[in-house]
Amino acid sequence: MKKVFLILIFLSNIEGLYAAQSKIVYKIENEIITNIDIKNEFNYLLALNSELKNLENEKIFNIATKSIIKEKIKKVELSKVFKVLTIDEKYLQLILERTYSNLKLKSLDEFIDYLKTYDVKLDKVEEKFQIDILWNDLIVKKYNSQINIDVEKIKREINNRKTATIKNYNLSEIVYEVQNKEEIYQKYNIIKNSIEKIGFNNTVLTYSISDTSNINGKIGWVDEQSLGKKIRDSISIIEINQISKPIKVSSGFLILRLNNIKEEQVKINPEEELKKIINYQKSKQLNQYSKIYFNKVKKNLEINE
Repeated sequence: MKKVFLILIFLSNIEGLYAAQSKIVYKIENEIITNIDIKNEFNYLLALNSELKNLENEKIFNIATKSIIKEKIKKVELSKVFKVLTIDEKYLQLILERTYSNLKLKSLDEFIDYLKTYDVKLDKVEEKFQIDILWNDLIVKKYNSQINIDVEKIKREINNRKTATIKNYNLSEIVYEVQNKEEIYQKYNIIKNSIEKIGFNNTVLTYSISDTSNINGKIGWVDEQSLGKKIRDSISIIEINQISKPIKVSSGFLILRLNNIKEEQVKINPEEELKKIINYQKSKQLNQYSKIYFNKVKKNLEINE
């Protein structure tokens, strides 16, 4: 109860950032963003990441603004492709279950009560999930044929290790953009200092342009054989809880955080291993295309303040 009380006090303090009366702040084609939308976005982000309350009000405002603008841009584009922005109910329930389980909640009813603490309604959460999932579907439809994976090379690598000690990395990421080469390490140092000051999760929300920014940059457990040589080399020289140097990717620069390492002696199933590596590499390439396409859509839209 004490925790709930503190959250309510914190949310009431945030009210000072916003006018009591609804006011349009941005207009993106037929979508508008009001000061109330930004406040509600902050409440939503806080519900999924309580560490946000440790940030200064200005940073909270900037994160919430950036997040809601990104969502509205996706919604505008999706509305041009899909008649209705809804997904299969069973799949939606699966995503909801995964979400509240990550919050250590046991049921949907508990999740609903938890959201009420932050003045967030379940239907708004469902709408956000649907937009993200439909966006991913759109990216698959547009770019699946452009995925380039050297299957024969993967097969050869698998055949060279029938049994092996497999090293798995638990990773999180931050992806950022720069205008020129001089900014690469300038921004990297800013991000590094931010991590030291406000933590990795909050820094992800502040700086990362990756779609994983909504889940604290989490990639999860990855078999080292699924990773490219450049990434393997980068994380092989850092320790747990450290971050890598910037790694050039198609959509900008990637910083990886090594959360944990585990090793296991396994007898490799070639078919399962091949499927796992292909799925990871496919997902990685689609994420890159997602960032590229989003930037293209954003550039072509008129955003009025």
